[in-house]
Amino acid sequence: MSDPTGLIVAAVALVAATVFGLVRARRDGRLRDGGRGDAPRLTADELGVALGERATLVQFSTALCATCPGTRRLLAGVAAGTPGVRHVEIDAETRLDLVRRLEVMRTPTVFVLDRVGRVVRRATGAPTRADVVSAVELATAD
Repeated sequence: MSDPTGLIVAAVALVAATVFGLVRARRDGRLRDGGRGDAPRLTADELGVALGERATLVQFSTALCATCPGTRRLLAGVAAGTPGVRHVEIDAETRLDLVRRLEVMRTPTVFVLDRVGRVVRRATGAPTRADVVSAVELATAD
């Protein structure tokens, strides 16, 4: 009879990979709370442009990101259709200071800022239009 250790290791690896994939798929693109009280803030100087009068959509992208162009179009469309909302795209490779401070682990990562630059929501992965619109409403509700 052969040793079943290899088969057991392969089965455990397969189960672990499946669980990881399911968790990531469930969380991917979901806008989650930015932490109102202790939420980080971004300034116009850090972004290189003025904040939106009501809200700012900040997208961290990289050249090799497959979903970044679609996310760019989505966020730019929401910003264009919502008065006082600005979209800013940041190249994560050139702004490692912000990547580290905001704990950006992959692209696209999207932050929804209120009018003073406080992070209200964030998403890792491409968010849905409905989630972005809802987050903008939350950011402009004060």
